[in-house]
Amino acid sequence: MHKAKNGAVPGEQVKRDENSRRGNWGNQIEFVLTSVGYAVGLGNVWRFPYLCYRNGGGAFMFPYFIMLVFCGIPLFFLELSFGQFASLGCLGVWKVSPMFKGVGYGMMVVSTYIGIYYNVVICIAFYYFFMSMTNLLPWTYCNNPWNTPDCSGVVGASRFNSSLANASAAVSSLAELVNHTKRTSPSEEYWKHKVLNISDDIGNFGEVRLPILGCLAVSWVVVFLCLIRGVKSSGKVVYFTATFPYLVLTILFIRGITLDGAVNGITYYLTPQWQKILDAKVWGDAASQIFYSLGCAWGGLITMASYNKFHNNCYRDSIIISVTNCATSVYAGFVIFSILGFMAHHLGVDVSQVADHGPGLAFVAYPEALTLLPISPLWSLLFFFMLILLGLGTQFCLLETLVTAIVDEIGTDWIIRNKTFVTLGVAIAGIYWLLLMDNYAASFSLVIISCIMCICIMYIYGYRNYFKDVEMMLGFPPPIFFKICWRFVSPVIITFILIFTVIQYKPITYNDYIYPNWSLVIGFAMALSSVICIPIYALYKIAMSDGSSFLERFKNSMKPDQSWGPALLEHRTGRYAPGGPLGPDGGLEVRPLKEERKEEEKEKLDEISLTIQGSNGSTHNPTPSA
Repeated sequence: MHKAKNGAVPGEQVKRDENSRRGNWGNQIEFVLTSVGYAVGLGNVWRFPYLCYRNGGGAFMFPYFIMLVFCGIPLFFLELSFGQFASLGCLGVWKVSPMFKGVGYGMMVVSTYIGIYYNVVICIAFYYFFMSMTNLLPWTYCNNPWNTPDCSGVVGASRFNSSLANASAAVSSLAELVNHTKRTSPSEEYWKHKVLNISDDIGNFGEVRLPILGCLAVSWVVVFLCLIRGVKSSGKVVYFTATFPYLVLTILFIRGITLDGAVNGITYYLTPQWQKILDAKVWGDAASQIFYSLGCAWGGLITMASYNKFHNNCYRDSIIISVTNCATSVYAGFVIFSILGFMAHHLGVDVSQVADHGPGLAFVAYPEALTLLPISPLWSLLFFFMLILLGLGTQFCLLETLVTAIVDEIGTDWIIRNKTFVTLGVAIAGIYWLLLMDNYAASFSLVIISCIMCICIMYIYGYRNYFKDVEMMLGFPPPIFFKICWRFVSPVIITFILIFTVIQYKPITYNDYIYPNWSLVIGFAMALSSVICIPIYALYKIAMSDGSSFLERFKNSMKPDQSWGPALLEHRTGRYAPGGPLGPDGGLEVRPLKEERKEEEKEKLDEISLTIQGSNGSTHNPTPSA
């Protein structure tokens, strides 16, 4: 079958599902938007700007984009092509080498942890969104039941009430602001004492916050309804969830740059401190941010790509989505720091004293800055609605990853027809698992999973085999740059991230609270729960494989399964064709690289001996045709 240069097949129908049993995206725009929504998440808004100003401002952009080119885009392309070729989720694709199926289970565990964490953050964003539906934001002043004597607001009391009593309170508040070396803002106390009602110790679970529990239920219901028909329904929802945050960012950016002090914030954000380029920590943060923000090793990329049509140009998609994700991070930095610059100008302090990271930026620093704006509830509604949509875009893919893995693994017609009930079951289970696991679940375990995936595909299955698979799917081989990155550069960078993560490790803290050792042990156990899947399943697969000795079973467990390859018979050509080359165990024969290289050299010699190139560019075959 002749394939066009861009990977499309002339005459192929576009409207109908190519894989009628499993389903495909309605069109390629849905896949791109879903992948953008998956990659562009909360970390783009609250982690990247913080890392940028902490690691040299504009100078951080240099290692950031270096890591994007040599690690981010290649890994993104690898996972998309992997899932698209086999049309299977993060469990099924390991038919390529069954011994490594534990990597797929590890991806499922990671997606479960991060999915639970993400929905908790979404539910808090829902809570703030609902609380913003008022004439006065509840975290504006310090005269609420949850405030402490240390609270010091930044909004003048005259805006609230001009009475003498409130004027006296304003003078007292100003004195406290001067006398305290570190003030406690109304937004911080609202976050700690009203929203979370934080207990004094991790062992003290405190009470169930019914408003938060209700918002958590709302967030899970929204996710379930958007995924009720799988990619057929989520593909339509992403037209809104993936694009509207950009509209909100643009509105907030236009508003931000018109405020006093905005230029100072943006200058602080972009001013390069070139001396930090030589700091290994800066390069480690850049690599980690690229790695985690693109969502590699979560299983979501493989899952989303598995619903593509076989000849879709995922090479083009990987570049578009990766660049869009990183450009969004940079753009969000302008939005955040224009507002923080205004806040610093209002308080008369340096930008570094109002900047924060993580949830502190989204639920403390930024909400406080919003109270200084005219019509503050409007801007608060827009900001938290944007956070909700950013979280939902990632959550759709995380939940679909789990559902698709379960459905593909069982594989019966009944489970495929009743996929909605699987989605409902996963959503209900998520409501009860209210644990914040991101600090451990999304750290070194992702790096290990990604590294093992590269080793398996490039060196166990064989890079020549995989390059041929990609060429068969796209109509052209992977560019030489990606071949080099997949085999050498990206694994080295991943190893660097792993080593740097271990060296840089510090026990997690929350402000001044130091977590007890037993809680750190639980955290490490959670991280290991995803990685431990890999050796456990490998040992199981070796034990269950055919062979009279351990070495034979070990070799057989690594051979591709007989069903490995394109999902549809029409795409199973060449060595995947019925009656094609099979190994002694019935699986696909994956020959050693040395034998394959010798065979290719022999083919080239045969071509040279049989083909004589004429001076006018025509080809003459000295052997007369019959």
